[in-house]
Amino acid sequence: MELKLEMIVMPVSDIDRAKAFYEKVGFRLDVDHTASEDFRAVHFTPPGSECSIIFGEGMTPIAPGSFQGLYLIVSDIEEAHAELVGRGIEVSEIFHDANLFFHGHEDGDVTHRSPGQERLTGLHPERASYGSFLTFSDPDGNGWVLQEITQRQPGR
Repeated sequence: MELKLEMIVMPVSDIDRAKAFYEKVGFRLDVDHTASEDFRAVHFTPPGSECSIIFGEGMTPIAPGSFQGLYLIVSDIEEAHAELVGRGIEVSEIFHDANLFFHGHEDGDVTHRSPGQERLTGLHPERASYGSFLTFSDPDGNGWVLQEITQRQPGR
């Protein structure tokens, strides 16, 4: 059986503010559909992704800003950083983990860290695949992580 993650329902408090933000980030707007005053669906896809996000009215009871550590993979973290900054998105500096195992988002409650992990400024010193990161948040505080992967692990 093949299973593909297709969509993530994103909790937001202001649909139009979130829509403007994800357009600014560079996600592709796929659908903005209002079925009634109680239901509106806004669907975006990150460039190059097969998985999308959807948010709107009547979509989820989850609290806005509660999603942390949503990963976007890039082949060049410096290029991604420059592009996001150029689009006016507030992003962290590029960083790496002392143990090559950062997971999570600094501003969230859940960072998926092991005790003793240390976040260090700058690219991974060996520019190891899976080793360099940056983060940003949407206006509600949903936290995204960009991770540089230049060569995938076997089986991926």
